[in-house]
Amino acid sequence: MSNPDELLRLEGIRKTFPGVVALDGVDFALRRGEVHVLLGENGAGKSTLIKMLSGAYHPDEGRVLVDGEEVHIRDAQDAERYGIATIYQEFNLVPDLTVAENIFLGRQPRRYGMVDRRAMEAAAAVLLERVGVAVSPRTRVRELGIARLQMVEIAKALSLDTRVLIMDEPTAVLTSEEVDKLFAIVRKLREDGVGIVFITHHLEEIAALGDRVTVIRDGRSVGEVPATTAEDELVRLMVGRSIDQQYPRARPEQADGGGALLTVEGLTRDGVFRDVSFEVRAGEVVGIAGLVGAGRTEVVRAVFGADPYDAGTVAVAGTAVPRHDVNAAMGAGIGLVPEDRKGQGLVLDASVEENLGLVTLRSATRGGLVDLKGQRTAAAKVAEQLKVRMAGLGQHVRTLSGGNQQKVVIGKWLLADTKVLILDEPTRGIDVGAKVEIYQLINELTAAGAAVLMISSDLPEVLGMSDRVLVMAQGRIAGELSAAEATQDAVMALAVSAPTGASAADAATLLSNNEVDNETEVEAGRGR
Repeated sequence: MSNPDELLRLEGIRKTFPGVVALDGVDFALRRGEVHVLLGENGAGKSTLIKMLSGAYHPDEGRVLVDGEEVHIRDAQDAERYGIATIYQEFNLVPDLTVAENIFLGRQPRRYGMVDRRAMEAAAAVLLERVGVAVSPRTRVRELGIARLQMVEIAKALSLDTRVLIMDEPTAVLTSEEVDKLFAIVRKLREDGVGIVFITHHLEEIAALGDRVTVIRDGRSVGEVPATTAEDELVRLMVGRSIDQQYPRARPEQADGGGALLTVEGLTRDGVFRDVSFEVRAGEVVGIAGLVGAGRTEVVRAVFGADPYDAGTVAVAGTAVPRHDVNAAMGAGIGLVPEDRKGQGLVLDASVEENLGLVTLRSATRGGLVDLKGQRTAAAKVAEQLKVRMAGLGQHVRTLSGGNQQKVVIGKWLLADTKVLILDEPTRGIDVGAKVEIYQLINELTAAGAAVLMISSDLPEVLGMSDRVLVMAQGRIAGELSAAEATQDAVMALAVSAPTGASAADAATLLSNNEVDNETEVEAGRGR
């Protein structure tokens, strides 16, 4: 007998692609007025499952039931008819259209055969008020920030009389305050009887928002547990093993054992950052923390030569690197893993092999001919070393999970024998198992004598993996903390208002004199 509160049920769902079993007998159920968290590593099958509910994929075996009746979701129109809406990590909005036009795209109200803009904008205003976002329906979407784009997507979903709302990593790029607002909206939707499938890699969000958790591993549903389940148990279910140490940093025995590989002195770009000086030694991980707009990404892009700067110097092993010259920086041994891996770090429609060989393509070319065999051999070795989960080297990078895409971005620099690797948000949107693999890779790089400069909005990650922490505020280095000195409170105090050169003791004093609210938390709010 079916449960009257059950909106959706999946039974024995199986889906295969050439050479890959994506889903192998997955079971999942969603009740009216609940937040059901779908948890699993990148590549576990979560994306395939939600694309099946949106009509993008069709199951090879198994059943989908809505309100207890078996249905066949053949396309997006079918999903809409059954009240299922999906908000993906990459927003499905048209930048040059207004908010109202995006909300009702393809379904604009009409009068006398013409689009009734007044009715459309009035209906959009009601929906925007429901999700609590103060934005005009006439605003062009390209003018909105990430948080407001998220709310427009939710308003769009509600315009479809959505009963099942699927949210794929909705907090990945939101600040702490924005996350709190989103959670308030999700709770209100739950009270209204909407069933919500919530996908996240941030385990602390599960107990705060969820009711139940279904864990998927290697294409199979391996457990359904309450959202109050301990994080250690969730990790065990996800990866099939316990992870005793979340941040396995292998710190050098002597902090001053290695010489300075990267030296930055007086780096200045008018209006962006000023007088930034630091060094990163061989075998060391230096973390950079700070608030939104502190200038962290802008500094490392300048160091890599991607952006210009007005004054200062960058040197690798004592040799100056010409400014605003990416080729010169790469030739000196500097590599950059950018925060936007899809937009800046990968050629999505190229293969794994081609992406791994991007940095070494020039050096592998003789007389206008590329040593393809050598490139393939090297790519295969690195892919195996990094445990890239793929059907083969010829697989398009676009089809890999986020964690495996990130491994490919890092892998191309390994092939180039990089001396100084800059990691900007290296684990954003990556599951806990893949994170630990990347941390182990960082350890291997530093053990081999490389220097790592790491930016992360995940403050515990910065503290757990760094030998020293630089804190930026308003385009300047506000202070430097050793691993022993670096606490969340000390970093936050420096990030808020510490003067250049402040010590850990100064930071503690500053914290006691400053009330730190949500608006001044470290970017993405992961220091909570």
